[in-house]
Amino acid sequence: MKLRTTPIRIPAEGIWLDATLAHAPDVRGLVLILQPGSNPILHQRQALVAGALQRAGFATLALDLLNHQEELHDPDARYNVTRLTDRLLAAALWIENQPPLCDLSIGLLAFGTASAAIVRAAAKNPERFNTLVCLGGRPDLAGAGPLRNVGVPTLFVVGHDDPERAILRSAFELLKSTRAWQDAGQMDNGVASLDMLQRSAAFATEWMLRHLPLPSPKMVDPTLPHSQDEVPPNPV
Repeated sequence: MKLRTTPIRIPAEGIWLDATLAHAPDVRGLVLILQPGSNPILHQRQALVAGALQRAGFATLALDLLNHQEELHDPDARYNVTRLTDRLLAAALWIENQPPLCDLSIGLLAFGTASAAIVRAAAKNPERFNTLVCLGGRPDLAGAGPLRNVGVPTLFVVGHDDPERAILRSAFELLKSTRAWQDAGQMDNGVASLDMLQRSAAFATEWMLRHLPLPSPKMVDPTLPHSQDEVPPNPV
């Protein structure tokens, strides 16, 4: 499958958010890859994960939830989870008005504090999003209520020596939806290594293949092994 890659800008709360869309007419779903800022290193991370998803047949929309000026003038802007969530929901509204995209199932994948934004967005708008993947990050910042209210399958991919690992495990235990926890391996001096990123991308792709509904009944979903620690929904 050959995808067309296009830089775009999406309106949200009176500003324009930078994004990169990779799409083709016969994709099996759309994955939004979200990060709180516009750091070039994080863009490389986005690109690696996007490439794995695209090879599996997904369209991707890599989106920065803050622009460079906001990051420059407010170092704490990435911790404003309410703002990040509102911008994600604005992007979802934009997608609903794009004929090539509006009928696709949507998966959300996030790094950093954008992980909290996808939890809140899924809790607020459960009918629009089909599944979540948190690649480390801080989904705990979404709060206990939104974590308990997520109703779609959710995957946490966490480094073995992530300093927030215990906090993330506590957040994971609050989920009542179908959930899975995957260990991404060792970090390299506190930074995600290439091997760790590739492993994370593979886990995320497998999860999306299993949990994003296909757009057409003529396409057959592949049979995949269950992820480590996957459990059914918790009883209410």
